[in-house]
Amino acid sequence: MGIEIKVPVLPESVTDATVATWHKQPGDSVSEGENLVDLETDKVVLEVPAPADGILNEIIAGENAVVAANQVLATFTEGTIEKPEVVPAPQIEKSSPSKVVSPVMSDVSEDLSPSVRRMVAEKNIDIHHIKGSGKGGRILKKDVETFLQQGVATAQSSTATLLSNNRIEERVPMSRLRARIAERLVQVQQHAAILTTFNEVNLQPIMDLRARYKDMFAERHGTKLGFMSFFTKAAVEALQRFPAVNAAIDGTDVIYHGYQDIGIAVSSERGLVVPVLRNAEEMSFADIELSIRELSGKARDGKLSMEEITGGTFTITNGGVFGSLLSTPIINAPQSAILGMHAIKERPMAVNGEVKILPMMYLALSYDHRIIDGKDSVQFLVAVKELLEDPTRLLLEV
Repeated sequence: MGIEIKVPVLPESVTDATVATWHKQPGDSVSEGENLVDLETDKVVLEVPAPADGILNEIIAGENAVVAANQVLATFTEGTIEKPEVVPAPQIEKSSPSKVVSPVMSDVSEDLSPSVRRMVAEKNIDIHHIKGSGKGGRILKKDVETFLQQGVATAQSSTATLLSNNRIEERVPMSRLRARIAERLVQVQQHAAILTTFNEVNLQPIMDLRARYKDMFAERHGTKLGFMSFFTKAAVEALQRFPAVNAAIDGTDVIYHGYQDIGIAVSSERGLVVPVLRNAEEMSFADIELSIRELSGKARDGKLSMEEITGGTFTITNGGVFGSLLSTPIINAPQSAILGMHAIKERPMAVNGEVKILPMMYLALSYDHRIIDGKDSVQFLVAVKELLEDPTRLLLEV
C-alpha cells in the first residue's frame, strides 16, 4: 500500500483548492522535496512536495479537480524502485488495415517515448504545435510540460469553436484567482462610495536625484534606486498626516491603523496580486527597493505566501509601466484608498512665468467617501505631490 499524498492545510478563509498542474505522472521517480503538483486557491498557488525519494503510483485527483484540506491527491511508494524496462511495441506497416491514427497524433508519435505518448493522449494535444528539444527534434517530456505551462489550449482547459469564415472562438475557464479578483472588485463597487481625485507631479527633482546617486546606491545596496521607493516614502508620510486615509471600515466601526503596511500591486500571469510591505514607515529606501524586487519575483513565479499578500492598510498601483496616462484605480478592500501612478510624459509647464518642458505624471487617489472627506483626500494627494517635488523633505520629515 502506498503512502497517501494529501492536500496540505489550507490558509485561513480558504475552503478548497483546484488541482492546477501535475508535474509528475504515475511511474515517475521523484526526489524528496520535489514538487509533485500545484494547487491553486483564490489567493495563492500551493506546492505539494514529495515526502521522500520514491515512485508516484497513482493520481487520484486529476487536474481541474476541486479538493479540500487533507483530501487524498495521489499514492506514493517510498524508496528506490527499479522501473520495469519498457519493451518497444512492434512496428506495424503503415499499410496495415489494423492501424488506427488519432486525429491529433500522426506517424510522428512513433518517435515518442511511452510517457510522452501517454501525456499527449491524456491532454489531447496536437504534437505538431510542440517544438522538440531532443536529438533530431524529438519531442521530450519536458517539451510537453513547457507547452502546457505556456497556456496553449488543451481539451481539459478550453474549447475552441470554428465559426464561419474560418473565425475561431476559444472558451477558457476562469482561474480561481481571476474569479476571486472579479468578485472582490464588483463587491467593492457595490458597497463603497468611491470617488477619485487627481493631481500632477513634476518628477524632475527625483530624476535629478536618481541620476546623481543611482550608481552609488546600486553599489552600496545591491539594487537600483527606482521610483517606487520615493512614492512609498511619500505615501507613508502623507498617511501619518491623514490617518483616515490609512483607516478601514469594519461594520459600524472605523479602524485606525497605527502603522503603514503598503500594498504594491504587481501584475502576474495569473492576475493582479498585491504583496504587502510590512511596517513601511520603518523601512529605508534600500529596504523598500529590495523588498519590492523580492516580492515581485515571487509574484511572477507564483511563490507568494498567504502572509505576504494579506493585510495591508493602503495600496499603490502603477499603471504607468504599461503606458497608462490616466486611470481611476479601484480600492483594494477592506482598505479605504489607493494611489495610482501613471506614465511619465514630458509636457510644457508654466514655471515662474516661463514655459519649461518637464517630466510630469498624473496621480490619482481613489477613496471611500464614507470614511474619507473630500478635503482630506485632496490634501493627502497634495502632500504626496509636494514631498515628491521636493524629496529632501522625505529625509527631513517636514
